[in-house]
Amino acid sequence: MVNQRLDTGWQACKSDSSGGSNSGESSKESSRCSTPVLDTDRTDRLRDKMRRRIESGDRWFSLEFFPPRTAGGAVNLIARFDRMGSGGPLFIDITWHPAGDPGSDKETSSMIIASTAINYCGLESILHLTCCKQTKEKITAHLNKAKRLGLKNIMALRGDPIGADWEEEEGGFNYATDLVKHIRHEFDDYFDICVAGYPTGHPEAESYEEDLKHLKEKVDAGAHFIVTQLFFRAETFLKFVKDCRAIGITCPILPGIFPIQGYHSLRQLVKLSKLEVPEEIMQVIEPIKDNDDAIRNYGIHHAVEMCKVLLASGDVPGLHIYTLNREVATIEVLRQLGLWAEDPRRPLPWAVSAHPKRKVEDVRPIFWASRPKSYIYRTQDWDDFPNGRWGNSSSPAFGELTDYYLFYLKSKSPKEALLKMWREELTSEESVYEVFTNYITSQPNQSGHKVRCLPWNDDPLAPETNMLKDQLEKVNRRGVLTINSQPNINGKPSSDPVVGWGPPGGYVFQKAYLEFFTSSENVSALLKVLKKYEPRVNYHIVNVQGKNITNAHDMQPNAVTWGIFPGREIIQPTVVDPVSFMSWKDEAFALWIEQWGKLYEEESPSRMIIQYIHDNYFLVNLVDNDFPLDSCLWQVIDDMFELLDAPPEPLE
Repeated sequence: MVNQRLDTGWQACKSDSSGGSNSGESSKESSRCSTPVLDTDRTDRLRDKMRRRIESGDRWFSLEFFPPRTAGGAVNLIARFDRMGSGGPLFIDITWHPAGDPGSDKETSSMIIASTAINYCGLESILHLTCCKQTKEKITAHLNKAKRLGLKNIMALRGDPIGADWEEEEGGFNYATDLVKHIRHEFDDYFDICVAGYPTGHPEAESYEEDLKHLKEKVDAGAHFIVTQLFFRAETFLKFVKDCRAIGITCPILPGIFPIQGYHSLRQLVKLSKLEVPEEIMQVIEPIKDNDDAIRNYGIHHAVEMCKVLLASGDVPGLHIYTLNREVATIEVLRQLGLWAEDPRRPLPWAVSAHPKRKVEDVRPIFWASRPKSYIYRTQDWDDFPNGRWGNSSSPAFGELTDYYLFYLKSKSPKEALLKMWREELTSEESVYEVFTNYITSQPNQSGHKVRCLPWNDDPLAPETNMLKDQLEKVNRRGVLTINSQPNINGKPSSDPVVGWGPPGGYVFQKAYLEFFTSSENVSALLKVLKKYEPRVNYHIVNVQGKNITNAHDMQPNAVTWGIFPGREIIQPTVVDPVSFMSWKDEAFALWIEQWGKLYEEESPSRMIIQYIHDNYFLVNLVDNDFPLDSCLWQVIDDMFELLDAPPEPLE
């Protein structure tokens, strides 16, 4: 939907004249209306989503990940969540490793990774929780923290011992059943609870039959569904399901699928799970154990064939994939099974959060379209969120973004890659223009490297941008440095693969929008030109010091995206809000320094060029209100250049 955009609570306060927000005061009035949420998956509990899928016969998949060991690994894992989330998993789950401080605030902890998936990646998430080395009080504290962070699903496990044998924890739990009971006792029905099943029986159980009885105890204690340990033969799982049903276990049972991806990873997982690999599999793998590609191809084939049998049985509503934090094999298995959603429908034109308190949120300012995680971070303390309309601006209380290096806000590209894209040495403002132009055109720069991101958008251009690509290239070459844009749309079907969003059978509309940085000289000419386009064009122009020039109402938002759907009110999910723009401008200007300027040494020519742009350029947004007509915004820019290029009038 934009030039630099991802396809992927509300408190009001008083503000000073520069537009800075004060989050200390709450609004006493609310103009929010209550509009039914477009996508019921955003409001349903996980157990209800499963029930609806089972009733409709709509098969699903889910994915398991483990927390990374390093901060860099956390950045990579969140990027993987975004990529794999596009395939449409019903949920993901994050494992719990007692040795890795899993309940802490570290960016590598299970708790923070799971909450990031919920809040910033929009993924329904399950947090594993084990009894290992934990008192009842510590477990309760973890659960309270999970609830506070927006997590609503727990996989209750005893957990593997840290040493060779299980050691009882004084004041703790020794069985998952007791953990399930504790969750129910302390938190009633707040959490949806998953438990583990073992198709061949738990390795420490007295017998297979005895283990089934323990599984039923876990379900009877309050578990809502079961995910199984991995297995290698379809008949193993199908017999397990039949035996579970025979003793009265009626909840959903999901098979844990492990696509074999390497010889050593297979041996390690088998060792941890205490399973035996069938002889027919070992006969295939042993001769190719040093060929990772061959083993992965076999693993994909084996998983696909086994899953086909499972899905055809009628006893398997969904598949749970053990990814090992890898994506190639998992995605290929799901594609071959027809479960991977190649073109998932967007419920809204921006990336949603799965936090329970944001479930009714359906309106946002357009400015953060390419930085949705930053928007979510800056609004995380809101108690209420716009639903139906943005309402009177009043001044939204945006939190300050003081840390541009939070692992879920950092660029996925390391410093070395950024320097190759954005130039290891800048020589002039025009060399910055070239970086923007290379990003728009997807052409290699002078060093032969493609510019795949900018500080304001960490992803390549969205498909919608191709509708504007020629115009964007033209203006960026001349120093109109675009960071956000959308074309005008007049009644495209909501199913349109490029600009569509929302439920089927609807129509979507957009006003043309353009947001860019440009020099003070250009702004002087632009202001002269804009006079002849009023009131058709609304503009808002601001510099880093807060000099503010606009013809828009200072408290009235302008809807720039809306949709009409059968049996529903009009939805307007994107607005240009004058007060929010002043909060956004602080972030937008800071990105010049934080993400780009700091790549270079202080006082270096490159650093000084970025600093000059930061200090002297203006941030501009333009809205063409006459959406049924061809956008006039490109003519506005052309007129600006024509005025700049005109020879000075002779003196009389």
